[in-house]
Amino acid sequence: MIKSFRGGIHPNGNKSLTAGKPIETGLLPSKVVIPVSQHIGAPCTPVVQKGDYVKKGQVIASSTAFVSSPAHASISGMVKDVALYPHPVFGKCLSIFIENDGKDEWTSGIPFVRDWEKLNDSEIKDIIKEAGIVGMGGATFPTHVKLSPPKGKKIDLFILNAAECEPFLTADDRMMIEYSDRIVIGVKIVMKVLGVQKAYVGIEDNKPGAVIAMKKAFEAEVGVEVKAIPTKYPQGAEKMLIKVIAGREVPSGSLPMDVGVVVQNVGTVVAICDAVVNGIPLIQRVTTISGSAIKEPKNLLLRIGTTFEDAIANCGGFVEQPAKIIMGGPMMGFAQANLGVSIIKGVSGILGLSKKDINKGTESPCIRCGKCLTVCPCGLNPSMLSILGERDMYEEAKLEQNLFDCAECGSCVYVCPAKRNIVQYIRYSKMKNNADAAKKREALAK
Repeated sequence: MIKSFRGGIHPNGNKSLTAGKPIETGLLPSKVVIPVSQHIGAPCTPVVQKGDYVKKGQVIASSTAFVSSPAHASISGMVKDVALYPHPVFGKCLSIFIENDGKDEWTSGIPFVRDWEKLNDSEIKDIIKEAGIVGMGGATFPTHVKLSPPKGKKIDLFILNAAECEPFLTADDRMMIEYSDRIVIGVKIVMKVLGVQKAYVGIEDNKPGAVIAMKKAFEAEVGVEVKAIPTKYPQGAEKMLIKVIAGREVPSGSLPMDVGVVVQNVGTVVAICDAVVNGIPLIQRVTTISGSAIKEPKNLLLRIGTTFEDAIANCGGFVEQPAKIIMGGPMMGFAQANLGVSIIKGVSGILGLSKKDINKGTESPCIRCGKCLTVCPCGLNPSMLSILGERDMYEEAKLEQNLFDCAECGSCVYVCPAKRNIVQYIRYSKMKNNADAAKKREALAK
């Protein structure tokens, strides 16, 4: 019997809107707006300028920093602008505006076929870095960094995170059914890089089609086991998944590598396969467009830089004025005020929600009911973290309440009778602590 993690919730999945719909290729956009920062780490610097002609797959922004990831043109055409444009996470970001010439031409030399089994781990990691691959579940941590644990950190297990626990989202579900061959190769490549002999594919049991497809795809692969795990949110959070799959507890303040595990998302291993086998950089991704305000919810293969407006147009637009647009899922996603923002590497979903979908109510002071403590999978005190954030006591939140252990899953907000914006207060506290740490580093560098 598979043991679950502590806490968690069971929200309405709302996956039936798109779970049975095959992936469709989105219409080629007339333009793309590609931010130079689509990842955790150092932003890139544009290597093209206004008036340049670029082709699909060409590097248009790069960085010499190790924790960074280059950006590539997702269409062929003319660079019309390099300037600040709306960004789904940062508000505004330096971006490269490319006008489509309709030719959709690849840059010289790609795609091609490569015998990846003859490559060593260092060569594979270089390919992954140059291809601009990041964690595509939403975290956007550069994949080559995650596959390069420090010396002394012995990795003995790889877990493919196929839980996709966020309501509405079905992109990973469909990829497991339709892209199973590429997933198998991607997993084998990651195992080779890490030097591990054992891997698990963890899928929530509300995706029976994906479970069947993955078991069939991996049946001949030695060392890879597909596990159907109980459906409970946030099953897809790394620490929760490691606990359920491997029975290993990631200590407070530690990372999965500290217990010998590396976790990657389904979309990430598909991108790894494309890059290592065919030399194709990360220029497109599968995104779920869903919600009651969307005319025809779909799973779409979209070019990076496609605006949310153009992505939603592929689904027939809106049936009513949405009350909220969210990038990602409803639990951990980011509300958007502008449909001009772009699909970036971490956009697993776009939700158009009507008023009936929104959790109604006015925020009020914490009533100390303790419901948030009961559901917190990280064993934290979310109510106290929210109070400290609200009072600008962010350093106390870090030192006394293990602030940075919070996965920002939103389970606490879901059960809060006072309708408190707990996760927002926590994000604020993290931002303030990170800003203070950056100032200290700058002062020491002078």
